[in-house]
Parts: sequence; C-alpha cells; structure tokens
Amino acid sequence: MKIKCIALDLDRTTLDSQGHLSEENRTAIESAVAAGIHVVAASGRSLDSLPAELTDITGIRYAITSNGAAVYDLCERKCLRQFKMTPASVEDILRHTEPERMKDVYGKAAEMSEAEISEIEISYEAFIAGRAFAESRYVADPVHFGAMPQAIPYIQGTRTPVEDMRTFIRGHKSELDCIDLVVKSEDMKHKLWKNLRENVRDVYITSSVRQLLEISHRDAGKESGAKFLLEYLGLTREELAAFGDGDNDSGLLKYAGIGFAVANASPECRDAADEIVASNDDNGVAQGIHKILTM
Repeated sequence: MKIKCIALDLDRTTLDSQGHLSEENRTAIESAVAAGIHVVAASGRSLDSLPAELTDITGIRYAITSNGAAVYDLCERKCLRQFKMTPASVEDILRHTEPERMKDVYGKAAEMSEAEISEIEISYEAFIAGRAFAESRYVADPVHFGAMPQAIPYIQGTRTPVEDMRTFIRGHKSELDCIDLVVKSEDMKHKLWKNLRENVRDVYITSSVRQLLEISHRDAGKESGAKFLLEYLGLTREELAAFGDGDNDSGLLKYAGIGFAVANASPECRDAADEIVASNDDNGVAQGIHKILTM
C-alpha cells in the first residue's frame, strides 16, 4: 500500500548531532510533501521546543509532541488531542524521587559518600501547554546532570528556568503533559525506571536518551499519537512510515506500515524496525524517504 503519512522523530534521527536539519533531509522532506504525503513531527519535545528548521517547511502541518501526550495542528496552533498526567501519579513520582527514597532505590540507605550522593542527584523537567520548564541548576549546567555537551544550546534555548521544580510541579500537577527525570547514571536510571513502574499508577514511562526518564499519562506514546492522527486524517496504519532512533520510538516503528531505524539507533529501536537506514549524520531520513517515493 502506498505511504501517505511519514512520522519523523527529530533528535538523533531527522536532525544531525548538532541539532540541525541537513539540506539533504530538508530536500527529501519537501519532495515528500510535494508528492502529497503528510509529513509529521513525532517527538518527545514540547510544542514550543520544535525546531523552526522543520516546522517552517511549507506543508508540515501536524506534530505529535511530548511522546504522544499532545497532538497539534501547527497551522492553527490548535491542540487536537491531549492526555494530561493525573495529579495522583504526579504526587507518586515526587514521593518516590525524594532524596531519601533515592537512596533506597540506589540500594544504599546507610550513610553514603559525597560521590555516591552526587551519583543519585536528579533534576526535573515539566511540559505544560507546549512549554518546557526545568530546574535552574540544570539549565545553567546540563553536563553536570549527564547531558552531552552538544545538547547545551538546545536545553538552554528551550527551557524556562525554575528554582524549585518540585514545588513548581506540585503546584501545576493538574496541567502536566509530561515530566522528565534527568538522571546522571544509566544504571541509576534503570533502577529508578523499575521502581516507578512498580509503584506509580497511570503512567507511560520511556526514554529517548541516556540521561532521561520521560513520564506521561498511561495512554500516551508516539504510537498512540500516530493512531489518533491517522484516524483524524482518514488513513490506515499501513499507509504510515515512521523513522526513529530511541527506545521511545520502538512502539511507533512497530505500529507503522514501514518502520525505519537510523544506524545510530538503540538496540530496542533497531529490533522494532523493518529497515535500517544510514545514521542521522549521514542523512538516513533522506535515504528512507527516497525509497518511499519510489515504491
């Protein structure tokens, strides 16, 4: 069946390692739009964090944001569907990420060294109505919290700094699309993931990069956003192609008629894909789109 919709993950998939859209990928996207294909951003990013390099392309109208928690019509800046986190789940997350609870998760509730305490230090991000908020210390020094140096411009350019994120989150617990936990250690991230999965109700938990746990309503997920949008457009899943690189893309790639993983994708994402294309720095999206256009 002919592809009529393409869902594109952004970071480390459609965008290069510096966070930019290559000329080759841009040209391929424009060719897909000219062929009458709906090209859709499908990102963990909030609405206001989507890059103009992509959204300014004529014909890019829809976006799945916050890992499927909110779907937007970009032309009208209208939210078509949204799942907000439940206040109870937000309180559960805050309770299970208190400093003393984090020691229990780490497995060393006894007195810890300064280095061990630093290892379990986490920070928070919160997405509300398309805007991203983050702890001031994290925005000032993302690398201290585990982010890669190339991510600094993106984080500092898209996050509104907040001094006390726990208080901020609690004060907006009925408005949240998503909470991100910024975790320094990948081992700690997996322990925390297991703990939250076992103890927090009504949430969908995923991860797009090493230092993030991304938490939203249980009915979110990029595949959920894609399913809604296809129904909205009158299309079927067989008419969808999807591109991704992270664990948070694996459900979308499995759901799509054709799932493409870039060469730099995580093992889980690669396993979910039907085809592997070149890396994000080698225009894998353009390679896949050219294949779609000749099918």
